[in-house]
Amino acid sequence: MDKLKKWLPLIVVGLFLLWGYSSFKGFNNTAVTYQEDAKTAWSNVESSYQRRADLIPNLVNTVKGYAAHESETLEAVIKARASATSTKIDASNLTEENMAAYQRAQQGLAGALGKLMVVAEKYPDLKANTNFLELQSQLEGTENRINVERNRFNALVNTYNKHIKIFPNSVFAGMLNFEEMSRYKSAEGSEKAPDVKF
Repeated sequence: MDKLKKWLPLIVVGLFLLWGYSSFKGFNNTAVTYQEDAKTAWSNVESSYQRRADLIPNLVNTVKGYAAHESETLEAVIKARASATSTKIDASNLTEENMAAYQRAQQGLAGALGKLMVVAEKYPDLKANTNFLELQSQLEGTENRINVERNRFNALVNTYNKHIKIFPNSVFAGMLNFEEMSRYKSAEGSEKAPDVKF
């Protein structure tokens, strides 16, 4: 019995240290997993945007064949595509500012594509062209995919952010330099319905 009393404090301290190590390790491993899942989801967002950018040259060339004198609109699309594809973000540096710059570049491209589709409405032969219809369908599908990937990214960022903010994880996060990740936000002004004029 005396031996047990002698060793009891050491056993308690040992168990406490084992529990602390296990908690610390569990937090770290889960935070790393959630963070990497969010980074992968961001790569999928970029991949979806790249898919859209890859469709644009074919779309522009198809429209050019029918509406060559719409060169200003075609050039605007090409310029916006160049801007959108040159704006990149390192997945380990997903700050709110970087994501806003990325979003602005993508919005510029979306606006230019919208104008291109309005131009296409003026040309019945173009609207009936199977190549144009196929490209338009692929572009619509890609836009849907972009939205799905952005939503997945935000969900994974949310999981990671909650994990590092709850107590006692917030203490561990501070010690291990896990910082909050930024979510993908809608473009400024997108909450307003567009004016449709005929």
